[in-house]
Amino acid sequence: MTKLTRRNALGVIAAPAALAATAPAAIAQQPAPAFTLLLVNDIYKMSDDKGRGGFARAERAKGVPLLFCHAGDCYSPSLMSGFDQGAHIVAMQNKMGLDVFVPGNHEFDFGKENYLKLTGAQTYPTFAANLRDAAGQPLPGHKDSQIFELGGFKVGVIGTTFDPTPQVSSPGDLKFSSTMEALRREARALKSQGADVLVAVVHADRAMDNEIVRSRVVDILLTGHDHDLAIAYDGKVVMVESNEEGNYVTAIDIAVSVRGEGAARQVSWTPTFRVNDSRSATPDPEVAALVKGYESELSKELDIDVAVLAAPLDSRTGVIRTQEAAIGNLIADAIRAATGAKLAITNAGGIRANKQYPAGHRLTRRDVLSELPFGNATVMVEITGKDVKDALENGLRDAPQGSGRFPVISGFKFEADLKQPQGSRVLSITVDGQPIDPAGRYSVASNNFLLAGGDGYTALGRGKTLIGLTDGKLMANEVMVYLRKLGTVDAKVEGRIVLK
Repeated sequence: MTKLTRRNALGVIAAPAALAATAPAAIAQQPAPAFTLLLVNDIYKMSDDKGRGGFARAERAKGVPLLFCHAGDCYSPSLMSGFDQGAHIVAMQNKMGLDVFVPGNHEFDFGKENYLKLTGAQTYPTFAANLRDAAGQPLPGHKDSQIFELGGFKVGVIGTTFDPTPQVSSPGDLKFSSTMEALRREARALKSQGADVLVAVVHADRAMDNEIVRSRVVDILLTGHDHDLAIAYDGKVVMVESNEEGNYVTAIDIAVSVRGEGAARQVSWTPTFRVNDSRSATPDPEVAALVKGYESELSKELDIDVAVLAAPLDSRTGVIRTQEAAIGNLIADAIRAATGAKLAITNAGGIRANKQYPAGHRLTRRDVLSELPFGNATVMVEITGKDVKDALENGLRDAPQGSGRFPVISGFKFEADLKQPQGSRVLSITVDGQPIDPAGRYSVASNNFLLAGGDGYTALGRGKTLIGLTDGKLMANEVMVYLRKLGTVDAKVEGRIVLK
């Protein structure tokens, strides 16, 4: 059992006592917390954006006992991770005073060996009760759960990683078991050890979050993956997610009361939530110096122009994962041109910078690598028209909800009715103005992640491989070559994808 009394925290968190001294009377009358839980999740970028987010906005704050939790997704994707596979994130997070770190799916983007190398370099613990090696054994330096003593109470903490990681990342032969089964197993163990409050720190989508809440298997759920700023409390279970990129940091102050003793002892607790905007935080000088050094290294290679925009581009997540976008058309055109394929299909989830570029903007290498940070390579396959349709049906599976599997295409057009059942949504596909031939064979450019079945695109692997998983060129570099040839980019939405 670990006893925590004072910890380092993000600077957006002030000591609760100091808050009470200056807060309105209604806030000051809240019960004094026994401990505080602090959550961050899904932080990819080193630097802040207009004063919000990033790693440097940290300072030392003292108050009641605090448990600082990270719900995963940080070692990838980012601009720098394309060069050092996430090592810079470990260097910065080693200075942040993390108590609990749960790996997200992106921690495995550069493979099993890189993941183990990074976790081995951490000074903070990794929790993953549903992660095992190929032999079914826990990984070195990993924990399933732990009891922390916070303010005189036993707080049991369980960590789990993202169940579907093998389908969306590259963890090799690592084994991912059921989140719910792992939580139930560890909750029983912690209760038997006398835990007063159970906390799950998980990387899970909202459907799994909701299942955990309904199960009542834990008291407090700290989650990542959906990038939402979300707080829910139904009187029994708390669920919190802290947006993304460190833009907002959520603190939960927990007031605890005890009745009875021995076998009759009953513990009850009450949460108070504080959502903190990181723009108010003072940058930590030590971390800021690290960021500055990394940014300087990047600038030497990346701040080089490759093209100028004649029309704006929009890579915001809510746009590219739900509809045709000009930047998606541009990227799909580039990989089709690079491979000589008839068609191209890639995934919106591979386009990551989440920003807008105005007309007249000079695109740089940095822009391209920010949009395509995964290090994916181009591939080309020969598949049937039916396979093309099946690939599109997979891409539309979650629509109209935004999804990383949403198709980004070139060389053809299609129409779909999202009111129809999954798997029966594509109404028509046209190539060169003619209906696609279900039995015909078409060369299709894509990326190695999708060819390996990533994001459910198994249809791409059914035919003949023309450029294989290890044969293609870096997708981001191919896009840069294409942009340089264009010089001036006038990409637009063209009606390639029509959704009803």
